[in-house]
Amino acid sequence: MVTIETIRDAHERIRTHVHNTPVLTSSAINQMVDARVYFKCENLQKVGAFKSRGAVNAVLRLDDTTAARGVVTHSSGNHAQALAYAAGLRGIPCTIVMPHNAPAVKQAAVRDYGASIVLCEPTLASRLETMHDIVVKTGAHPVPPYNDERVLAGQGTLALEFLEQADDLDVIIAPVGGGGLLSGVATAARALRPHIEILGAEPQIAADAQLSLQTGILQPPADTMTIADGLRTGLGDITFAHLQRAGVGIMTASEDAIREATYCIMERLKVVVEPSAGVSLAVMLENPGRWSGRNVGIVLCGGNIDIRRLPI
Repeated sequence: MVTIETIRDAHERIRTHVHNTPVLTSSAINQMVDARVYFKCENLQKVGAFKSRGAVNAVLRLDDTTAARGVVTHSSGNHAQALAYAAGLRGIPCTIVMPHNAPAVKQAAVRDYGASIVLCEPTLASRLETMHDIVVKTGAHPVPPYNDERVLAGQGTLALEFLEQADDLDVIIAPVGGGGLLSGVATAARALRPHIEILGAEPQIAADAQLSLQTGILQPPADTMTIADGLRTGLGDITFAHLQRAGVGIMTASEDAIREATYCIMERLKVVVEPSAGVSLAVMLENPGRWSGRNVGIVLCGGNIDIRRLPI
């Protein structure tokens, strides 16, 4: 299991290759939810998402012989860009398995970082089968998008920074798809602030993480097309175990609330975010009264959207 020491080691390893992202606030949003809300802007991170933290940690931990064979992963976008970026730091080959319906802007970004893309069907089974074939053919080292302790530890470095930047938080809310971000944040935050409330936010129509933690049985990803495309994956056994250990709660938001929260963040904070980043604020907006007088930290997980499709 990843520990606070593992996360601190990861932070030392990656800190010169990633940004210590800023924390923003908005008095207008504070009034909407009757709380003081602090936004950790991982949309301003390298590759536009928190994923660079985990990918860089994983790649920098590889020995030279393994690294020389290259790396491979499957991802709908942000982890793909992150691994391509991390591989570039070491000058090693990188292959990304992506579902054919992954946003075009994310596919283009992956290629811009120098990685090769192999398209597959938009199912977990197809992703894994395609990645396995590449490993067999090339000997590339797989770096999973979330169900990997090296990746989880890298994502947890975000919480080390956040709790220094806003040290009086009562609650931290982070989006949950595969659970790498939430697991890392929860592990670090629980060690540093034992009594802090830690919540995951996910779409109502893709609430497999909530059901997994409620039943104690790992559930498959929901077969739905939520607007929060980065959250369409399900928990892995490693992330599930870390969320259970940290006592994390899960709340959900409707598609309409996710859309409105995403617009709200862009309007009030003047930053670009993707719908997956809007889910945490959506949870707050749909549960008025729960946050009154509290200091709430929200992780804006990424900002990789096709801005050319915005109505301007």
